[in-house]
Amino acid sequence: MKKILVVMLALSIACAFVFAQAAPETQTVVIKWGSVHTPESLTTQLMNKVIAEVNEKTQGRVKIEGYPSSALGGSRDLVEGVQNGLIDMCTEGPAQFASVGIPVADIAEAPYIWKSREHMSRAMNGEFGSWLNKTFLENNVRILGTFYYGVRQLTTTDKPVNNVNDVKGMKIRVPQSAMYMAMIEAWGAKATPMNLGELYLALSTHVADAQENPLATFNAQKFYEIQKYVVLTQHIICPNCIFINEKVWQKISPADQKIIQEVIANTITWHDTENVKLEEQLKKDLVAKGVTIITPDVESFSKVTGPYVAAKFESKWGKGTWEMVQGL
Repeated sequence: MKKILVVMLALSIACAFVFAQAAPETQTVVIKWGSVHTPESLTTQLMNKVIAEVNEKTQGRVKIEGYPSSALGGSRDLVEGVQNGLIDMCTEGPAQFASVGIPVADIAEAPYIWKSREHMSRAMNGEFGSWLNKTFLENNVRILGTFYYGVRQLTTTDKPVNNVNDVKGMKIRVPQSAMYMAMIEAWGAKATPMNLGELYLALSTHVADAQENPLATFNAQKFYEIQKYVVLTQHIICPNCIFINEKVWQKISPADQKIIQEVIANTITWHDTENVKLEEQLKKDLVAKGVTIITPDVESFSKVTGPYVAAKFESKWGKGTWEMVQGL
């Protein structure tokens, strides 16, 4: 009897060991998501909503951590980091990747290429977006979603602008993107590239005379404290994308990938609706804060910008690509 008990005990221990070996441990995929935007911005609200819902729905299998306000670095740091795997995920304009090995990326933010917000969304979520994502995947980056960031407008510290001639010689801050710098060249102004986090001080000290961003960014960064004029140049109907390092993406199970994609798609729908409302409200709010809003001669900007930029970048975008995108 004693021998039987010993044998049974040994068998039970062996079985327990086998099952312990066979049962895979559920490992949490931790993802760090970086952004240059302030905590109160609508872009960060989008980030926070995605994080909360993904973390809940994946039940601990995926844990996304948000780092707004350039906590992981400026725009260049973020896109380089996502490409080389030092940063898992970021929210940025696609044009930022043009300077780190994806030259066609900046066509998505080319000045006056989009006719409307609907045109941009249709193209970025259609065949053009699929083609762009394929190009990014060849560089170890995946586009998880595209949202409407806003219409970029010119804002100036102390000089009113009514047409393109009024900006000649002006120092205008732009992102660190060759395409943005080319746009400023076309206007006859001086491009001053720098990270968003450095811009408030640069405007305060007149290192830059002007900047260009959507109204939501102008408001969130409190540029109205130091700038007098918003000039509705409407030069770029601007997409922003949620990017993830492809190797990080492949660590996530297909089921959880589907959850993430669905959450992002639904949250983008919410964001874009809110952003359109916000833009209209912001015009009223900024006037109340003492900002003068100017409706300039937009054609004076567009007629010198589109042809100049299209010709300058045709060799890297491909002949006819500009016309193809405008026709979508």
